[in-house]
Amino acid sequence: MFDLRVPLQNPRPDCDAFLRAVTTPWEPDRPRLVEYLFNPPLMKAVLAELGREWVEPTSDTASQKAYWDNAIAFWHHMGYDYVRIEICLPFSGLTGRKSEALHRNFEETHGGPIQSWEDFEAYPWPDPAKAWLFPYEYVNAHLPEGMGLFANHGGGPFEWLSKLMGYEALCMALFDDPDLVAAIANKIGSLCEAYYAQLLQLENLRAVFPGDDMGFRSGTMIAPDDLRKYTLPWHKRYAQMTHDRGLPYFLHSCGKIFDIVPDLIDDIGIQAKHSYEDAILPASEFKKRYGDRIGVLGGVDVDKLTRLSAGELRSYVRGVIDACAPGGRFAVGSGNSIPDYIPIENYLTMIDEALR
Repeated sequence: MFDLRVPLQNPRPDCDAFLRAVTTPWEPDRPRLVEYLFNPPLMKAVLAELGREWVEPTSDTASQKAYWDNAIAFWHHMGYDYVRIEICLPFSGLTGRKSEALHRNFEETHGGPIQSWEDFEAYPWPDPAKAWLFPYEYVNAHLPEGMGLFANHGGGPFEWLSKLMGYEALCMALFDDPDLVAAIANKIGSLCEAYYAQLLQLENLRAVFPGDDMGFRSGTMIAPDDLRKYTLPWHKRYAQMTHDRGLPYFLHSCGKIFDIVPDLIDDIGIQAKHSYEDAILPASEFKKRYGDRIGVLGGVDVDKLTRLSAGELRSYVRGVIDACAPGGRFAVGSGNSIPDYIPIENYLTMIDEALR
């Protein structure tokens, strides 16, 4: 099916090389590969090329093992140096719409399960001590030689704050009841802290790589000072815990968040940032501004990854590499993630060009 050099038949992962490539000025012979998320249709197609049958995970242990064996095989044979997992605590009562066909959720922005102090007190907060850690533990114990585990709590403190309150309700509460916002933010933050404390015990964990979308096309989702008050202190705490273990702390955050990038670098201490959109700021420009201080993860604009022809895409990917690879602190991949509307051939073309 695929007339390209991927999936690789004899991958040689090297997580040490990846971490060196994205956190130091070292320039490897080829850029290391990075990705954040994949939707199942792409994984199914690649696994079929490897002669592996897709298994939908259910609650039974056998299907879970088969699913995560497939996930490991996918990341391994696509040339990545790590397997990234994100599973969140079971926050309940969220509204919105889920599309099984599109493999994505559509969130309700008007409100959420917590709108008042009464809601806050009555909310069934999840217990981190009872968190389901089987996927992390299984992958940790079954990684191919040379690969590492990148783990995180699914969703960051801002994302969960905006989900539990609803984005519009959060924006109004910042003025009407900031004490309630602080209480919810601190509850979320402390629960995630306890979750991270468990993840950091995994012996093959090599990086913490959370996602917390704090921006949109023209600015941050809430005022930068509010992010500094309610959200960034928790990222600082998670980064400190990670650094105390001797590991790097990366961050995926969409949108135009340049007002808080100095906070991310100087105060929180992230070692690399993921998520770039050419319409906001191309990865090449971010590299010029900050590439001597933190790593650039990804950079291939998702719109171009979706729409360009194979030849145009190769040229574009090569341009991203040529602009971002000098001086190190770079890994190539999508600017955001690989949803199912990206043609599989285009994703494979990006990887194929990066491996040259």
